Amino acid sequence: MKASELRAKDVAALEAEVKSLLKAHFGLRMQKATQQLQNHTQLGKTRRDIARVKTVLAQKKKEAAQ
Repeated sequence: MKASELRAKDVAALEAEVKSLLKAHFGLRMQKATQQLQNHTQLGKTRRDIARVKTVLAQKKKEAAQ
Protein backbone atom coordinates (compact mmCIF):
# COMPACT_ATOMS: atom_id res chain seq x y z
CA MET A 1 0.00 0.00 0.00
CA LYS A 2 1.47 3.31 -1.08
CA ALA A 3 1.00 6.67 0.60
CA SER A 4 -0.08 8.21 -2.71
CA GLU A 5 -2.97 5.74 -2.90
CA LEU A 6 -3.97 6.60 0.65
CA ARG A 7 -3.90 10.34 0.03
CA ALA A 8 -6.55 9.87 -2.67
CA LYS A 9 -8.99 8.42 -0.11
CA ASP A 10 -11.22 10.44 2.19
CA VAL A 11 -11.14 10.40 5.99
CA ALA A 12 -13.95 7.84 6.39
CA ALA A 13 -12.25 5.41 4.02
CA LEU A 14 -8.96 5.80 5.86
CA GLU A 15 -10.60 5.11 9.21
CA ALA A 16 -12.19 1.98 7.76
CA GLU A 17 -8.79 0.93 6.41
CA VAL A 18 -7.19 1.33 9.84
CA LYS A 19 -9.95 -0.77 11.39
CA SER A 20 -9.53 -3.57 8.87
CA LEU A 21 -5.73 -3.52 9.23
CA LEU A 22 -6.00 -3.73 13.01
CA LYS A 23 -8.27 -6.78 12.67
CA ALA A 24 -5.83 -8.38 10.25
CA HIS A 25 -2.91 -7.66 12.60
CA PHE A 26 -4.82 -9.22 15.50
CA GLY A 27 -5.47 -12.34 13.42
CA LEU A 28 -1.79 -12.60 12.53
CA ARG A 29 -0.79 -12.24 16.18
CA MET A 30 -3.17 -15.04 17.14
CA GLN A 31 -1.74 -17.24 14.39
CA LYS A 32 1.76 -16.53 15.68
CA ALA A 33 0.74 -17.40 19.24
CA THR A 34 -0.63 -20.76 18.13
CA GLN A 35 2.35 -21.43 15.82
CA GLN A 36 0.16 -21.40 12.70
CA LEU A 37 1.77 -18.35 11.08
CA GLN A 38 3.85 -19.34 8.07
CA ASN A 39 5.10 -15.94 6.91
CA HIS A 40 6.36 -13.90 9.87
CA THR A 41 7.13 -10.87 7.70
CA GLN A 42 3.39 -10.22 7.38
CA LEU A 43 3.34 -8.94 10.97
CA GLY A 44 5.85 -6.21 10.22
CA LYS A 45 4.20 -5.28 6.92
CA THR A 46 0.81 -4.97 8.57
CA ARG A 47 2.23 -2.86 11.39
CA ARG A 48 3.92 -0.52 8.89
CA ASP A 49 0.71 -0.25 6.85
CA ILE A 50 -1.21 0.73 10.00
CA ALA A 51 1.36 3.42 10.78
CA ARG A 52 1.28 4.69 7.18
CA VAL A 53 -2.52 4.97 7.16
CA LYS A 54 -2.59 6.67 10.56
CA THR A 55 0.03 9.18 9.38
CA VAL A 56 -1.97 10.11 6.27
CA LEU A 57 -5.15 10.27 8.36
CA ALA A 58 -3.51 12.68 10.82
CA GLN A 59 -2.29 14.84 7.93
CA LYS A 60 -5.77 15.01 6.44
CA LYS A 61 -7.33 15.91 9.78
CA LYS A 62 -4.71 18.63 10.32
CA GLU A 63 -5.42 20.08 6.87
CA ALA A 64 -9.15 20.07 7.57
CA ALA A 65 -8.64 21.91 10.85
CA GLN A 66 -6.77 24.76 9.16
